[in-house]
Amino acid sequence: MQVTETLSSGLKREYKVVVNADELNKELDAKLVELSQRANIKGFRPGKVPVPHLKRVYGKSAMAEVVQKAVDDKSRAVLEERNLKPAYQPEIKLPEDEKEVNAVIDGKGDLAFSMAFEVLPAFDVQDHGGLELTRHVVDVTEDHVGETLKRLTAQAKSFEEKSGAAENGDRVTISFIGKMNGEVFEGGSAEDVGLELGSNQFIPGYEEQLVGAKAGDTRLVKVTFPESYGMSDLAGKAAEFDVTVSKVEAPKEAVIDDAFAEKLGFKTLAELKDMLKSRVGQEFGQMTAMKLKRDVLDQLDKLYSFELPEKLVESEFNSIWSALANEMQRSGKSFEDEGTTEEAARKEYRAIAERRVRLGLVLGTLGEKEGVQVNEQELQQALLSRARQFPGQEKMVFDHYRKNPQALIELRGPIFEQKVVDLIVGKAKVTDKNVTREELQHMVQDEDDHEGHDHG
Repeated sequence: MQVTETLSSGLKREYKVVVNADELNKELDAKLVELSQRANIKGFRPGKVPVPHLKRVYGKSAMAEVVQKAVDDKSRAVLEERNLKPAYQPEIKLPEDEKEVNAVIDGKGDLAFSMAFEVLPAFDVQDHGGLELTRHVVDVTEDHVGETLKRLTAQAKSFEEKSGAAENGDRVTISFIGKMNGEVFEGGSAEDVGLELGSNQFIPGYEEQLVGAKAGDTRLVKVTFPESYGMSDLAGKAAEFDVTVSKVEAPKEAVIDDAFAEKLGFKTLAELKDMLKSRVGQEFGQMTAMKLKRDVLDQLDKLYSFELPEKLVESEFNSIWSALANEMQRSGKSFEDEGTTEEAARKEYRAIAERRVRLGLVLGTLGEKEGVQVNEQELQQALLSRARQFPGQEKMVFDHYRKNPQALIELRGPIFEQKVVDLIVGKAKVTDKNVTREELQHMVQDEDDHEGHDHG
């Protein structure tokens, strides 16, 4: 094998590799000898097929396999011999000239191919023991538990029929026929639908026009579908609905006692409150961890500056930009609506892509240096959590990850990243600071909006 370096600029490397025909032919002969031991061809006893005959029958297809193996082995050897760590799978270019290709396959020509890639940037790992971090924590109070219990009772409330006019908060049972320009439109009619007034389940302006209605009343409800409505043929258009109210019910507040707790599967109200306190604590803990992780990433971003592999940045940017374009198309918004231009947005999101790639490389290097591993149990736990996000489709989720090793690697990434962040936090000087739930929510939301949902 002859190797010639054809480019070394910054992180970019290119090599031309030549494997001579003799070496390929030796590999081909070895492959055909192995094949002769198990080949079963009519007219020959099993294992007794002459190699020259096999070469005539299978020579070209066998040589194609030899060439593929040579490319894999030699490109790997180039990296190992020079102790190079590519940032991604090297791009291999094989000969395109048909004459040259045929000569290689016929065993009469040398195999020449090129490999291009960018190496991982080298940088000095800083001492993170001096990092100063603030952990923003929220203590769970009785008020927090009370608010959660109130929301729970609101969800579990029942209704009882009333004879008076419907008010906000009441539930009406309605049948309706929707029309546009006097014509009934598809999907605009239904019978015996329960609708809680003020819940904003229906399009804006619909529910308000039913306030004051009694059982047996009919109403003509006039509305305009929002511009951002999910069905494009209805978006922005005016419609009228002939609505008949068959029943009006008032909400009946649930009594919060042991009997209420029992309906939800708890022995006592105290046990229900303990569960809610624990759940609220977990919710606050997750927000605390999110804020702390973002602060760690911000500190790392200030500590490290180095050249980035262009292809990784481009790939990350394309991923972000594609998600943004889909979201804007779905919501019907333009860059002008967001108070920016496409050029300014591209610049902003490229900076976010660069930050993500830089932090990914830093966390990867730190994790490798510290021997951070993601074990099978942690991976299975993450897979279970992902499957629970798709009720009724758990088997499909498990099958997807079992058949796609790349998807499992993506599942591993956030676990690895969090373990490295925890390791940094463990070495840093961390001060706890009590804040309110609203303050912590505001911090987390603000950072998500500003960073475009950054790492983690």
